[in-house]
Amino acid sequence: MNHNPKKIVLAYSGGLDTSIILKWLQVNYDCEVVTFTADLGQNEELGPAKDKALMLGVKPNNIFVEDLREEFVRDFVFPMFRANAEYEGKYLLGTAIARPLIAKRLVEIADLVGADAIAHGATGKGNDQVRFELSCYALNPDIRIISPWREWDLTSRTKLLRFAENHQIPISKDKKGEAPFSVDANILHTSSEGKVLENPGVIAPNYVYQRTVSPEEAPDESEVVKIDFKLGDMTSINGKDMSTHELLSELNRLGSKHGIGRLDLVEGRFIGMKSRGIYETPGGTILLEAHRAIESITLDQGASHLKDELMPKYAELIYNGLWYSPEREMLQQLIDHSQEFVEGTAILKLYKGNVRVIARSSKSSLYSEKHVTFEEDDGVYNQEDATGFIRLNALRLKMLARRKIKSR
Repeated sequence: MNHNPKKIVLAYSGGLDTSIILKWLQVNYDCEVVTFTADLGQNEELGPAKDKALMLGVKPNNIFVEDLREEFVRDFVFPMFRANAEYEGKYLLGTAIARPLIAKRLVEIADLVGADAIAHGATGKGNDQVRFELSCYALNPDIRIISPWREWDLTSRTKLLRFAENHQIPISKDKKGEAPFSVDANILHTSSEGKVLENPGVIAPNYVYQRTVSPEEAPDESEVVKIDFKLGDMTSINGKDMSTHELLSELNRLGSKHGIGRLDLVEGRFIGMKSRGIYETPGGTILLEAHRAIESITLDQGASHLKDELMPKYAELIYNGLWYSPEREMLQQLIDHSQEFVEGTAILKLYKGNVRVIARSSKSSLYSEKHVTFEEDDGVYNQEDATGFIRLNALRLKMLARRKIKSR
């Protein structure tokens, strides 16, 4: 496609890289650029992003700064946690789950302002380019997507800084040299990678961790927290009802205080390479333990085991940018159906980097003390029934064993 777009919507953070991208789009395509900045709970002041967009020539009515925290937690984070999703058994998908929401708003704003293209700042080596673009195409198959990192000749930090200086783009003093590492943040997590973290054989410096205290410096006294659930979603903490993003923020506060949720992971990127990331997901780590605790007493064994079998596939779909795929939506319906009776209260103890379930209860519990007691069970279970159960399950094993013996 050779013709220039008439208007481009850019996913804009206000940082140096996306500011350079903003100016590059204006220069290279000679068209209007609309900026979209999402507040996903990254704990950053977003006013400067608007000011910088204005300074770079974006019209006031073409600057969108939106608070998406509630939608993000309610419609993306919570549905994912109903599945207990962990990529490669560890990663709670904090970056991956944010991309489909940002893409959704990019497409919606493009339609609102009459733009025929969108742009993002993801590099050509990472997962985010795939996540943004697959999501956008799923929502608007005709949208044009511009990925400057795959198109321009600004292939080094020196060239980027020279471009910024030539176009009067402010450069923070700490950006003059090599940035120590790259950070992505939202209400669910922080992700740090690159530079000082590129060698997985080198211990990450303490300053990389931004959201949590080190477990060694966490309080010497443990803290107990009660989390209530309904339909598989957290509804209150210590008896206090809050909005979904306030609930997650409170869990973040508790987890951060106790050094919970740190992860140093080497993962397999969708595009094929390995990467090392430092993740901090304090609230999400607590939420996962609490949710599993309630499921342990409310989910039938067969349903629970099926969910665990499907979870890696579900997590991989999110990691690979396929949130809007039919297979993810199909799995979500199954998962959501499983949560009908996932309700109750989980009690957890937080202490020096650890979160441990110490009690759980539910009015929909399948746990029966009468059946499992070592005392008199009032005749609810006849232990002699186990004899036939074992004999039937042993039948094929006996037949296999006899064949082995016969063949010797």
